[in-house]
Amino acid sequence: MIMVKNRKRSLIKTLLFFTAICLVVIAGAGISQESGAAPGPATVMIPANFSELAKTTSPAVVNIRTVKTVKGGGRVFKHFQGPFGKEDPLKDFFEKFFGEIPEHDYKQRSLGSGFIIDKEGFIVTNNHVIEGADKIRVKLASGKEFDAEFFGRDQKTDIALIKIKTKNGLPTVTFGNSDALAVGDWVLAIGSPFGLEHTVTAGIVSAKGRVIGSGPYDDFIQTDASINPGNSGGPLLDMEGKVIGINTAIVAGGQGIGFAIPINMARNIIEQLKKHGHVTRGWLGVSIQDLTPELAEYYRVKDGKGALVGEVFKGDPADKAGINPKDIIVEVNGKKINDSRDLSRLIADVAVGKKIKIKIIRNGKGKNLYAVITKRTEEKEQVATKEPGIESDFGITVSDITPEVADHYGIEDTQGIVIVKIDPDSKGAESGLRNGDVIKEINRKSVRNIKEYKKRLKELENEKKLRILVRRKAIFMIIALEK
Repeated sequence: MIMVKNRKRSLIKTLLFFTAICLVVIAGAGISQESGAAPGPATVMIPANFSELAKTTSPAVVNIRTVKTVKGGGRVFKHFQGPFGKEDPLKDFFEKFFGEIPEHDYKQRSLGSGFIIDKEGFIVTNNHVIEGADKIRVKLASGKEFDAEFFGRDQKTDIALIKIKTKNGLPTVTFGNSDALAVGDWVLAIGSPFGLEHTVTAGIVSAKGRVIGSGPYDDFIQTDASINPGNSGGPLLDMEGKVIGINTAIVAGGQGIGFAIPINMARNIIEQLKKHGHVTRGWLGVSIQDLTPELAEYYRVKDGKGALVGEVFKGDPADKAGINPKDIIVEVNGKKINDSRDLSRLIADVAVGKKIKIKIIRNGKGKNLYAVITKRTEEKEQVATKEPGIESDFGITVSDITPEVADHYGIEDTQGIVIVKIDPDSKGAESGLRNGDVIKEINRKSVRNIKEYKKRLKELENEKKLRILVRRKAIFMIIALEK
């Protein structure tokens, strides 16, 4: 009995001791914070809940349903292909006995999301959500439905604007500042994945400035907030409930990888669509490329940042401003240029007729020039971005691996030439060659560029069979090509 009492006393003393220590630690933490000490990683906490944020922003998010008429749904056996492939005798059998069955149109339905930006009823979404739609139907969180009017689109950034008419006031969202986002910041996505309206998912900013090959102005926010088919066009929100992105793309088969257009890039496009129904972009009149470490050292660019001018188009703003090939553009209106994409995006956003200040490095020295931006046209864009490809007798078109081509095909290996086009009925296609394949060797002879490719073909013109060493993504393979 005495031993039990002593144990109880000992246990009470121990508990009192640890309680005192905990109080000292808590007090010390309070003093530390009051004295201005920087909080440690333990103070970074998951938000208690997202319910208030979802409650205040969800009403401005809409479900979008579209109906599109697809012309010529096709004869019953138009796409039939049996075990014999294209030459299947069953195809002739059906045509002989059933004749030419008329083609029929059919209705294709799709789902997406969007968000209301003002009381006038303007709604932002993705272009791919409403492209080609005969009918656009919008459903609000309240359950009310409206027919929407198409207002404008920008295919290059996949942004579209539609509008609904209602006499009642509409809930709206507020734009935030996507430039202020940091990797690791919490974000919220709202949309209609797989038609499940007003689904809310949370995650963090996984990366910024992602280039995924969807267009010339790729600059995506990557997030692990769940984004699925049907989320397209919906908002990505910060913890203040402000829109900092437009949910746009996912990685097929990937989990936790979604992409959103930064609202700072979309803001100007949305305003132009609202005012004019289309987008006008600025044009400088140069072809450009990124600086490799070797080029940066050669041209004495210490930080390795900037865009190298490859060609200046006669009579265009750059030419009139005095910009020359091999100049490195490092700043525009005081804003630093990291690479060629930076410059393309910045110039595209400049209003036509506006005079800009351009800082270049020429022969290792800085120099300021001034250019008046003109309108970018499809014709000019094709000239600036045309691939220096050549076509061969095998039905393939190849190109040197420029930074733009490498970005487009996701190529890291810059030694060789890349197939940029292939005729599906050609010998090249039959042999197994594909777009994006990098040709490294032909009959064990290296091919580093277009010049060597032409030389090898000439040297081997009497050979009946070519063995081509190809790199496809991470693997090498031999393709046998019969002449």
